[in-house]
Amino acid sequence: MQRVANIMRRHALRSLVALSLVATGAAAANAEPYQKGEPVSGTIRNYGFGLGGVLVQWQEAFRKLHPEIVFENTLPTSDAAFPALVTNVTDLGPNGGEPAIVEALSFFETHGYHASYVVVASGSYDREGRSNGPVVFVHKDNPLKQLTVEQLDGIFGSERSGGLRGFEWTEKDARGPEKDIRTWRQLGVRTGPCANKPIKTYGHGPSGTTRFFQLHVLGGSDKWNPNYSGHVETGSKQIPADERHHGRLGAKHMLGERLANDPCAIGWSVMSQAKEIEGLKPVALAARGTTNYVLPSEASFRDRSYPLVRNIYIYFDRKPGTAMEPRFREFLRFALSDEGQKMVADAGYLPLPAKMLAEQRAKLD
Repeated sequence: MQRVANIMRRHALRSLVALSLVATGAAAANAEPYQKGEPVSGTIRNYGFGLGGVLVQWQEAFRKLHPEIVFENTLPTSDAAFPALVTNVTDLGPNGGEPAIVEALSFFETHGYHASYVVVASGSYDREGRSNGPVVFVHKDNPLKQLTVEQLDGIFGSERSGGLRGFEWTEKDARGPEKDIRTWRQLGVRTGPCANKPIKTYGHGPSGTTRFFQLHVLGGSDKWNPNYSGHVETGSKQIPADERHHGRLGAKHMLGERLANDPCAIGWSVMSQAKEIEGLKPVALAARGTTNYVLPSEASFRDRSYPLVRNIYIYFDRKPGTAMEPRFREFLRFALSDEGQKMVADAGYLPLPAKMLAEQRAKLD
């Protein structure tokens, strides 16, 4: 039985069926074919993130249909998107995550309204550098199997007077210390070596993934469990060059040397950092207000039944009540089409489900 359990764990962590599930035709089967609208011409400026090459693939295919379109690209990083939108040096701001508070606030103060956006893809389950969603892990011998997002907040978060939604502070996300979860007994672990021990918490340091975790788990707060230990992703430029070679400061070191050796710890990371590490067990999560527990997998990321899947965005400046420029609308319609979503899958991201695609296309009208 132990051998079977080990095989199942390795299967879950490495997702050996991933390639067959991401077959290009099947992956985008729920999208609609692009129906060419009115001919468009002019320049479309893009400033931000190249989406792993997807943006240029969209552009090349779109120009075959609309040859009078010219693209101008400056694609260093997601962090460049909002400053370019604020200063009107771009039309579209492709971004691998949500804007920081200073970015969203700067746009609003400059223009008097919020930036518009469409979601064009889901982040990957385990492909490195493709906006992976957070996954919660415990030691393989820990009896914990599932958590709600509210419980995650109790474990990793702390008492707060409110939280951020966009750049707006609200007391709706406030909570008191009575919702803190600091011991394994509070999670129903009443026997074994951890029954009376505190929960040690691990995760990522400052990053786009951490900002996503704060927004979707901690109610937009930056208040963490006092014993939280944050680590940047292994290989990150945030690690000093002399330490990067040894890997001592990265998330893989945290997962392999600490979490995998401590039955009384819990941590969150991304599957691309964890999939080769033995001794870990992923935890099923239920979205806020539900008890529908879902394990992280290629399939649950694709259909978005797993509650912590990340979005890939394209932001743009559209004054409320005004029509969208036809050339921008047509290009984004192509990105959200069957052809565009197949390119998403080919590049290692996940195409959007049919319902979400329809919602995003409706934003362009």
